Amino acid sequence: MFVDTAKILIKAGDGGNGAVSFHREKYIAAGGPDGGDGGDGGDVIFEVDNHMNTLVDFRYKRKFIAKDGENGRGGNCYGRGGENLVIKVPRGTLIKDAKTGRIICDMSQNERVTVLRGGRGGFGNKKFATATRQIPRFAKGGMPGEEKEIILELKLIADVGIIGFPNVGKSTLLSVVSEARPKIANYHFTTLNPTLGVVNMGDGHSFVMADIPGLIEGAGEGAGLGHRFLRHIDRCRMFIHVVDVSGSEGRDPIEDFETINKELEAYNPELLERPQVVAANKCDLASDEAVERFEEYITSKGIKVFRTMTAIAEGTRPLLNEVLAMIQQLPPIKVYEPEAEEEYAAENSAHAFAVKKENGVFVVDAPWLLRIMNDINPEDYESLQYFQKVLSTSGIIDELRRQGVKDGDTVRIFELEFDYVS
Repeated sequence: MFVDTAKILIKAGDGGNGAVSFHREKYIAAGGPDGGDGGDGGDVIFEVDNHMNTLVDFRYKRKFIAKDGENGRGGNCYGRGGENLVIKVPRGTLIKDAKTGRIICDMSQNERVTVLRGGRGGFGNKKFATATRQIPRFAKGGMPGEEKEIILELKLIADVGIIGFPNVGKSTLLSVVSEARPKIANYHFTTLNPTLGVVNMGDGHSFVMADIPGLIEGAGEGAGLGHRFLRHIDRCRMFIHVVDVSGSEGRDPIEDFETINKELEAYNPELLERPQVVAANKCDLASDEAVERFEEYITSKGIKVFRTMTAIAEGTRPLLNEVLAMIQQLPPIKVYEPEAEEEYAAENSAHAFAVKKENGVFVVDAPWLLRIMNDINPEDYESLQYFQKVLSTSGIIDELRRQGVKDGDTVRIFELEFDYVS
């Protein structure tokens, strides 16, 4: 089964909590705090697998979660970091933010890409010991790992794309010039999946060719299978446009040529800027006048045309020689650059917060604070001091003041309510 899009949820591991512990040993008085730090959560990493050519594995598994970091322990024992989660995808997969459509990365190279970072482990109470605070009875909770819903979109990587109407000989051409074995039959939409083949030209020269199925009139707007598979020509450096010059299905070859190019333009105008060569196929079934008329029209547009009979591999060698000469002069296969995240940074920040006033109460919305609040001991003065420091350094206190909070006003953070004191 060929699957080229998938939506999945990925989550990095949470950081482990720091430990509250005090040294206990015979004959040693006041051993002091010895709570260790929690381990960092595991990252979510993507890696190219050259043995994969479809995203079918992501149809049945939709949620991928890295391991959490372990909690710290007494005796200055640090928690173990969570294991990274490595997700393998086919080469050419785009990873996009499902919420914004932003391109996060293009998995076309061999390098691993870290998409989400695990949460930092929390500090144990040993880290909070100072000359004036020698018995800290609190620790810091681990930070939550990043979480994101993403879209995987496979765009096949090929130097040359074979385009044209169904049943004009695209699959046959690919089968006679490469080791690929696409399904071939005398009916429309025989090929239901894009097919790749490596064309070996000798002397160490080769290139990758892709048979793009499903192009008909209206494909750019979703008709037939074209809208589903047009994405796979985005990376092609040039096209072989196969046209049935015999008009065996009652269509005019020149109209066929123009129709397919209009569909390319409707999908992405940049595609018309890519070089093309034309394979005038099934010329043995056409009259000389029809072939010459077609050739005259195509060459008038500055495009080279080759007479072919792909069923017997006739005329394919001159066509391939021209393709090889052209791609050696073309820029490399397109790689999509990650898009900037500035406009989403504030919203997705690990320490983002919002303050609003409801019925006279200042309500603070800061999801990351929940874990810290769970570790606060409201009966311990030093613990409350630490919580107040977090509110101050994060900018929450400044925002409350900017919105006009006064002594005695009620502030609510989740289920905790307290009176503001400057």
